[in-house]
Amino acid sequence: MDGQVTSLRMNEAASEIANGMADQADLLRVRAHRLPGGARIIDAGVQVEGGIDAGLALSEICMGGLGNVAPTPVHIGSQIHPGIIVWTDHPAVSCMASQYAGWAISVGKFFAMGSGPLRAHARVERELYEKLGYAERADEGVLVLEGRALPTDEVAQWVADKAGLQPAQLTFVVAPTASLAGGVQISARIVETGLHKMETLGFDVRKVVSALGTAPLPPVAKNDLRAIGRTNDCILYGGQARFTIRAGDDELKKLAEQIPASASRDYGTPFYEIFQRYEGDFYKIDPLLFSPAEVWLTSLETGRTFHAGGMNPEVLEASLYTT
Repeated sequence: MDGQVTSLRMNEAASEIANGMADQADLLRVRAHRLPGGARIIDAGVQVEGGIDAGLALSEICMGGLGNVAPTPVHIGSQIHPGIIVWTDHPAVSCMASQYAGWAISVGKFFAMGSGPLRAHARVERELYEKLGYAERADEGVLVLEGRALPTDEVAQWVADKAGLQPAQLTFVVAPTASLAGGVQISARIVETGLHKMETLGFDVRKVVSALGTAPLPPVAKNDLRAIGRTNDCILYGGQARFTIRAGDDELKKLAEQIPASASRDYGTPFYEIFQRYEGDFYKIDPLLFSPAEVWLTSLETGRTFHAGGMNPEVLEASLYTT
């Protein structure tokens, strides 16, 4: 548990998925091209429509090929929502070392948060990777960006320099929040948000041996700000996650009570309203808000399961189906 984890070759797996997206660009309604400097860009919703299938591929790239993402109906209250189911047997690596959007890409006027397996190669977030005990050395790296601007050569070179690679060794996959693919990949973070909450609470996420979650898919919003609200609410008020953990009952009972979004002081209204309340400053929002609505933690040691939280159909529907 405390030693270095053998590399699971996430960049290699994600590169294969990205190659498939490029090969089926017309089918997926994405567009792939090379920048003059050699970096490959796969646009999944900026200048193209993208779609649900593109979002599923994008989600699996975010998880470094170590997670599975598929459509599923999600029952919340009296309604059945279109949704996704996500599962992985490598939660700490696929979610925290890859899927978590922890790398700030800030070059001139360009800004986006980066997720995906290139993070595990670049290891810019050194403290996190030291906790995880994980690293990769990759010949090809994949980075996912959530935003409305496609990376330029300047951005690609900056990332390449940080990662110790050449731009031609990089693939960037991009989708805005207010897009079909963007909505899918954010709902697919249902497990990751639970892992991140555990890490924030000081729990060693390497003890989580398997995880599965479901979340509804948001309707595409009229702009990215509204989309941020809807996508977050799909997890905060409609997301369910189940974790199998190598830990004892007392530890898991206490942890379960702290994980759900309802444990946060900011819980209870649509995220867009919370965002407005803090005048658009994410850093003023309680960081403990960002987590699934409902969780189950099962002890691998005793077989007991601890449940906390619950769905909130009223707030979810107010978010998803009002302008």
